Amino acid sequence: MSNPEKNKQPDTGAAVQKQINRRNFISFGTFAVLGVAAFGGWKSLYNSAIETTGITGGAHKPLRRALNKSELFFRNFFSNNHLVKTYPKSMAAKKVRQNTSIGADSKLDADNWRLQVKKLSGELLAITLDEIKALPKTELIFDFKCVEGWDQIQHWGGVRFVDFVEHFGLQPETRLNYVGMETPDKGYYIGLDMDSAMHPQTILAYEMNDMPLPVGHGAPLRLIIPVKYGIKNLKRIGSINFSNHRPHDYWAEQGYDYYSGL
Repeated sequence: MSNPEKNKQPDTGAAVQKQINRRNFISFGTFAVLGVAAFGGWKSLYNSAIETTGITGGAHKPLRRALNKSELFFRNFFSNNHLVKTYPKSMAAKKVRQNTSIGADSKLDADNWRLQVKKLSGELLAITLDEIKALPKTELIFDFKCVEGWDQIQHWGGVRFVDFVEHFGLQPETRLNYVGMETPDKGYYIGLDMDSAMHPQTILAYEMNDMPLPVGHGAPLRLIIPVKYGIKNLKRIGSINFSNHRPHDYWAEQGYDYYSGL
């Protein structure tokens, strides 16, 4: 006579379901713990003190500390050998997107425009657009990126900043840490680390799609610096200065990352 207990088969379906339930419980529990931790971190950041307004402003102190540490990390690995990808001219947008016109929306007196460059000696250069155009021209077709999340392949022409520096004898100024640029009305201004400013693809642009810059895109001269987000690509440059201290920066004062590198 057979033994019923001996012939009884294990309930594999129930065992599998039990294992699934256990895994679901662990997954849900882990998700819940991480969710609570994330919410707690967000709440802590939201309730943290706002930085004292200075060169930067508007950001919560822990966030600004994180941004500054991130800047140091990326600057340690920055190299002029790292070039942004370029594209054939045929891929460049015919209608170039325009965002803000801060600092470049007032009437332009093109005939009397001069680029003011302050040297360490105190000497002030007043450079005409014709003088800039006389330098070797460089064209750049690259993917322009905005902090708002959009990007567009664009075609610019002008003089490389490194060539501009060499021609006008500004090599001593490049031993400093920063470059500051402002619009003529001082309504918009940026600060750049010297390494990024001297990157071989940084140009002072006076053309867009083989035509003189339109007013809305920074005529007569603007900065194109492909290793930075668009907020650093200053339109209508009026002045350039050099410093060992961070120059003031329009968007950094609104809480954005000072470095804004890609």
